Amino acid sequence: MNRDWFLEEGAKVNIVDTTLRDGEQTAGVVFTNEEKLQIARHLDRMGIDQIEAGIPVMGGSEKECIKQIVDLGLKASIMAWNRAVIADIKESLDCGVDAVAISISTSDIHIQHKLQTTREDVLNRMADAVKFAKDNNLYVSVNAEDASRSELDYLTEFALVAKHNGADRLRFCDTVGTLNPLTAYRYIKTLIGAVGLNIEMHTHNDFGMATANALAGIYAGANYVGVTVNGLGERAGNACLQEVIMGLKYLMQVNSSYDTTLFREVAQYVAQASGRDLPVCTPIVGSNIFAHESGIHGDGVLKNPLTYEVFSPEEVGLERQIVIGKHSGTASVKSKFTKEYGIELNEKEAKEILARVREMSIKTKRSLFDKELMYIYEEYQREKQ
Repeated sequence: MNRDWFLEEGAKVNIVDTTLRDGEQTAGVVFTNEEKLQIARHLDRMGIDQIEAGIPVMGGSEKECIKQIVDLGLKASIMAWNRAVIADIKESLDCGVDAVAISISTSDIHIQHKLQTTREDVLNRMADAVKFAKDNNLYVSVNAEDASRSELDYLTEFALVAKHNGADRLRFCDTVGTLNPLTAYRYIKTLIGAVGLNIEMHTHNDFGMATANALAGIYAGANYVGVTVNGLGERAGNACLQEVIMGLKYLMQVNSSYDTTLFREVAQYVAQASGRDLPVCTPIVGSNIFAHESGIHGDGVLKNPLTYEVFSPEEVGLERQIVIGKHSGTASVKSKFTKEYGIELNEKEAKEILARVREMSIKTKRSLFDKELMYIYEEYQREKQ
């Protein structure tokens, strides 16, 4: 696919990771400061462009940890989250971050019921905060909270005021996940055409479309995308770092400089730190992603992995598994015994062993372990004598 129609040649899509802020806002998730430092190191090793490290105005250990992340001397830009309040930004300056996110709602439901103010007041608060941050030489992302439920003309005015006051980008927040890829594309295409400001997609997964919506926004011209490791985040979570990066690379042919071989390691670390198990079917990094049991699939992968794999398991820190169970075929059985046990089976032996494998698999309601396969083989050999 030719990518020139949606991104200029050599253009870069920047990854903004908010695991340490939005990810930790997942109900019931708390990272220790050492875990936050380690996650920041992992993200930097991957080559993530910007790390949203937390909320300085919370004070205490939160603020201290952000300072410690800044002191790590990482290559990534370190961003702090703020309300559109100058006092918040002063706390961020005290941490030594080089970038701030300034967040305020733009939807009428938020303005009327949450902020209990007016559209004009929102613009004034945002403008004052942006000017203060720029006067202090900070990179500024203006976050339009609940942008996807905002009236488009007002959102455009909001973005223009942000740009006029020096904002570096607009974070388009699909706060309650109500976008779909078609509306995401339309919103972002319209905003870029009207405002000409860098746009970050910040999508939530309430309807299971966070990654799809993030990629749709990039198709429309957004050049920043907010993600979290494993898709952590409030309610159903945020766009998943692993999915977005691999989607950019393989679905959109966007050149990637990120070290994807660390994905599995980092996913497991964040899963453990967050107390959220990593399901075997997790896209990109789940242990079942490169596990093949079906006879047709197993045979195809043995002949050429590209028949049922878009990228190699090693690219994301995994290994291929040929799983033997009810749906296996003789090719998989022969390959398993030859490559892993050093036992050469002929076609007749493979068929007879496979019949026993299927019988045991049905009884146990799962695929078989290596020791069970060897038990079947040894019993089969004894009966042949």
